[in-house]
Amino acid sequence: MVCLIATFTVKEGKMEEAVEVLKQIVPKIKESEPGCLIYTPHTIRGRKNKNSIVFYEKYVDDEAMKAHTDKIATTLADFLPLCEPGADVKTCFEII
Repeated sequence: MVCLIATFTVKEGKMEEAVEVLKQIVPKIKESEPGCLIYTPHTIRGRKNKNSIVFYEKYVDDEAMKAHTDKIATTLADFLPLCEPGADVKTCFEII
């Protein structure tokens, strides 16, 4: 299994819109990518990182993750303009 943890910073004043866009996008990703086992965005509460959305993603293998990331610009086309440029992406591998 391969996991991704991706953190995006949402532009000031755009969090509600970003959340609504993700509510439309996420079900489509889950339906169209059988190798994607988990695809869950999270908001962060508190003052620090309050404009962040963290995605926890889990894929059956590297190929499934690559299939997802290869089309990310298209998949997240409505979300990315609401975010600051760049994202912090970590690829994680399960120990057990």
